[in-house]
Amino acid sequence: MPVYVQHEVLGKVEDVFNADALWQAPGLSLFSRRTLLRDLLERSPRELRGRAATRCFSHVTLVLPQDDVDDDRHLTRGARVRDLAQSLAALHQKDFGDLLGGDEVRYFISGDERIAPGEVQVKFGHAVYLPAPGEQVQYTVTASRDSAIWQPVCAIYPNQRLTLVGMDPANATFAVPGWPFGPDGGLLLVNDGPEAPLELQVRPKDSFDCVFDAANGYYVLRGKGASAQRLLLRISRAGAAVKPPVSVAAAPAAPATTPQRSPAVWKSRSSTPPADLTAMPLAAPTPVATPVPAPTPEADATYAPVARHRITLAALALPRLSRYRDTGAQALEVGLDAQLVPAAPGKDNVIRFAIDDADELHAITPAGRQRIAVPSQFSPMDGASIGLLAAPQSMAERYSALLVLPQGPSQPAAGGSRLTFGRGMPSLAALRLLDAPQFVRQADGGAASADRLGLSRSAFSWEASSDGLRVVRLSPSQALYHLDAELALVAQIDVATQDAPYLIPPGHHVVAGHYVLRFDA
Repeated sequence: MPVYVQHEVLGKVEDVFNADALWQAPGLSLFSRRTLLRDLLERSPRELRGRAATRCFSHVTLVLPQDDVDDDRHLTRGARVRDLAQSLAALHQKDFGDLLGGDEVRYFISGDERIAPGEVQVKFGHAVYLPAPGEQVQYTVTASRDSAIWQPVCAIYPNQRLTLVGMDPANATFAVPGWPFGPDGGLLLVNDGPEAPLELQVRPKDSFDCVFDAANGYYVLRGKGASAQRLLLRISRAGAAVKPPVSVAAAPAAPATTPQRSPAVWKSRSSTPPADLTAMPLAAPTPVATPVPAPTPEADATYAPVARHRITLAALALPRLSRYRDTGAQALEVGLDAQLVPAAPGKDNVIRFAIDDADELHAITPAGRQRIAVPSQFSPMDGASIGLLAAPQSMAERYSALLVLPQGPSQPAAGGSRLTFGRGMPSLAALRLLDAPQFVRQADGGAASADRLGLSRSAFSWEASSDGLRVVRLSPSQALYHLDAELALVAQIDVATQDAPYLIPPGHHVVAGHYVLRFDA
């Protein structure tokens, strides 16, 4: 494999800002025991014809001890660094002018804590490029292990043809945060001009797999073997507005401005509801039909179908927490476990979503914490896809986003019984996964149940039937919404009585508090 990045460390340098001492030893270089910068460029030409060099490299980076760079910045405002770059460029032009082919000589100097005193790291090669003053970025490259936390890798400029990214910062153009494929593997990015798509090549060949995920708009790099690790690489054209793809139909976008109206929060109650209001009535079990004995041998047995209704937690409606500042709520945080089921925030979460009292959304993973936009798509592990959708416009006053659950829990819904869903009711209590004090952080350092934000004790009554879920709103302050199968708004449920309940068709959703419940018939 060609060497894309030439790397060397010059040692025993008394003055790292002395250009002559870095360029060439005094006297005959034949008797010099130290390899210096001029020798490196001469021994590693850019192009050869036979054994004769026809072109040399013109872009060189130097890394000095960080203490020396800091001292120069403090004492001379970086004058010694600038003088060193200009002096080396002049020596380079003087000694290799006939091998430059019209290329401009550029030097870039930085500091690093890992460079020992008296040492200088030198890098140049086919995949080392220094942008011209004012040159605009063409691509930006970011990397992630979980599709939620994206770390910057590098920028690519229009005239930067080759870029090698990998783990080893010495032998690659740029190191990739979290690179899992070892120091010998890298990914070569080939830029053949603004009209040609960026080409990616694994180097050395077959070190790992690289596949473009068109649905999510990033490359998936995966190692070999059963326990292969993966890395996600996103390459974005600079200045292009990239809309994150979403696996389910996106709802209408929320308004750009945050509503300023401060609504009423939960009210103190002087008495608890009677016990009979919260008791869950026992539904008579539906008998399973058995074959009817045929009166004659020629008659076929007949079986009666059994209705199987279920209610599934399809998504979580993340609130605009700014509406609840009067309660002292500072942040709401929801974790997803290895099965992508909502759970209390903790170390076992594969990903967490947090919203603060400024209505800013963040994703949290072992890789860190990062603010996220809506809509977004996340794949924290293979075979898992989590969608974060914008709340429908009529719901945007109350909600920031809908967190779609790929494997939400569900409960059977027996027909013939009218039950009540709410903060104080046992009906469908297993679906109220946010009813625990770990989810909401208070201003006084305490915690509270998330169900106290926007969910009444008796929100609505429901009855499962073959034609849909019959809903009656019980609390006048409870906001209820009807969403279709694609999570688009159908209507806000304002009027629904026992005599004329609101019908939610099979496959559609009802939203109350944080819960988006789907009726499956």
